[in-house]
Amino acid sequence: MAKRIFPSMRAPAYAQVPDEQWNSWRWQLSHRLNSVDELAAVLPLTDSERKALSAPGLFRVDVTPYFVSLINPDDPEDPVRRQVIPTDAEMVPFTGMMEDSLAEDAHSPVPGLVHRYPDRVLMLVTTQCASYCRYCTRSRIVGDPKEQFSRAEFDLQIDYLRRTPQVRDVLLSGGDPLTLAPKLLEELISRLREIEHIEIIRIGSRVPVFLPMRVDDELTAMLEKFHPLWLNIHVNHPNEITAELAQACDRLSKAGIPLGNQSVLLAGVNDCVHVQRQLVQDLVRLRVRPYYLYQCDMVEGAGHLRTPVAKGIEIIEGLRGHTSGYAVPTFVVDAPAGGGKIPMMPNYALSQSDFRVVLRNFEGFITTYQEPTDYKPHDPKTCLFCQSRRPEPGQAGLTSLLDGEQIAIKPEGFEAVHARGGATHRLRADASKWQAHGIGAPPEEPAQPVKLERPVKKEAGD
Repeated sequence: MAKRIFPSMRAPAYAQVPDEQWNSWRWQLSHRLNSVDELAAVLPLTDSERKALSAPGLFRVDVTPYFVSLINPDDPEDPVRRQVIPTDAEMVPFTGMMEDSLAEDAHSPVPGLVHRYPDRVLMLVTTQCASYCRYCTRSRIVGDPKEQFSRAEFDLQIDYLRRTPQVRDVLLSGGDPLTLAPKLLEELISRLREIEHIEIIRIGSRVPVFLPMRVDDELTAMLEKFHPLWLNIHVNHPNEITAELAQACDRLSKAGIPLGNQSVLLAGVNDCVHVQRQLVQDLVRLRVRPYYLYQCDMVEGAGHLRTPVAKGIEIIEGLRGHTSGYAVPTFVVDAPAGGGKIPMMPNYALSQSDFRVVLRNFEGFITTYQEPTDYKPHDPKTCLFCQSRRPEPGQAGLTSLLDGEQIAIKPEGFEAVHARGGATHRLRADASKWQAHGIGAPPEEPAQPVKLERPVKKEAGD
């Protein structure tokens, strides 16, 4: 089978636009489409789309001429169209819907800085994007100029990072960092690079997909000054992969920037094993590693784009073993209320005993793996890496159980619930009876009882 050719497309409405303008990212941004009249001049709108575009208070609409050209105008269910052109389904609430479904603002020690995981932070640097996804997790602030982050808030973010040495990895997102003024973006990255304990800087951007002409020699020359720097793009469907995106990815790769892709699982867009297989294989051809496949968040306006979690597991089942391992993303649910990313996988371990594990592969082939009987356990007391690990205050989680730092993780209020309102009595008074020997910090030495000397009874005649 011949390799798929990545096309270069331009809607008929733009046929007379000179190439010099078409290939200018500034021209593309200044000619974005956002009204009924502008979009109707490029493709016929459905009644549902017209209703949504005319509704007050709708999440911002902006589509670059480049990206709208990827839509098949004769298909009202086109997968690119569903991502950027609203329908009246956005106005229908659904059970579990939230404004800030991932509780990012609740986990922000300073405005725009989300510190959810022990060693890394999410740094929101803008609320603006080249185009706006209809399922945007941050639609509460994204697209709203009044929510833009100020220099004073950047200073607060940088100050927090300077005094938090456990952070080694900073992800710049927003909005889209690559829409920032080039000098401001360079200034922010430069300030991060001055912080000694920050090892990795990452950028999350859909600009290469919405606006590939923004990835020019000037941008890549600036970014490659700050290695190690990583960049994740956001492609959801093979129809988004064009000759222009391929060229943008090639420029970034040649600048030494490792590329990953984050997709969102969307109903009517990419909820198909074969669409996903084509997508990840095309991405690998661009030297882009499929990184995450996200379950759609429970954010306002995205109800009609959500799928069951089982659909994502089905897709991973159809990728693992059926294509290269490095082309298989991790399917995750970003937990509502701020639990972070939880990986979801098909079950490949069928059973296990103390000396064998029963496994199955993608074909249904079932085998056993013989466990070693003479394994010498790793000794953290003699391991330099164990002794010098970074602190994870309050967030060691299940690792703390495996490392023997504690024996249980208890929900908030657990002890009070099980005390059932009873007073401290003689059987509850000694808390050391629940201290597991050799696990966690050793209990404090109890006070030694005073030994009372009994008087010696003298015998008669002494």
